Amino acid sequence: MGFHSLKDVLQEQLEDLHSAETQLVTALPKMAHAAHHDELRQAFEHHLEETRGHQKRVEEALGELGVSNPTEVCKGMQGLIAEGEEMIGMAGDPAVKDAALIGAAQRVEHYEIAGYGTARQLADDCGFDGIRDLMDQNLDEESQADKLLTKIATGGMFKAGVNQKATA
Repeated sequence: MGFHSLKDVLQEQLEDLHSAETQLVTALPKMAHAAHHDELRQAFEHHLEETRGHQKRVEEALGELGVSNPTEVCKGMQGLIAEGEEMIGMAGDPAVKDAALIGAAQRVEHYEIAGYGTARQLADDCGFDGIRDLMDQNLDEESQADKLLTKIATGGMFKAGVNQKATA
């Protein structure tokens, strides 16, 4: 492909994000199944539905660039998912495993937040307002998912979170 313009970089970023979301559609059901805490399992299941929406928005964005068959493979997401699968396979206290799953999931969210932030800015710089808006929607949902994972880990004002239960 080569990078000859910011549009080329945007296309590469979108293809990478498409690959990342495609991989997550497969990984999130495994995370949900491995979660012990009901709220965590529900968060993973909800985020799976959002992820399918993210994938569609990225496909729409790629379509605006004339790309119908993205070929990029997101190696970063492959690594993050592999680490998460290691945690799923480990034996141990369910609350402690949930804390580990939250950490793995938050690494994924932060990776996606970085990717969507970059793609949003590139789209804005290139004058692709529709793509910018699509990436902004995905970025908002990824940020909310990250905040929810933090809330589940730390708990609210009147209840203990996963992390506190894991220290008991």
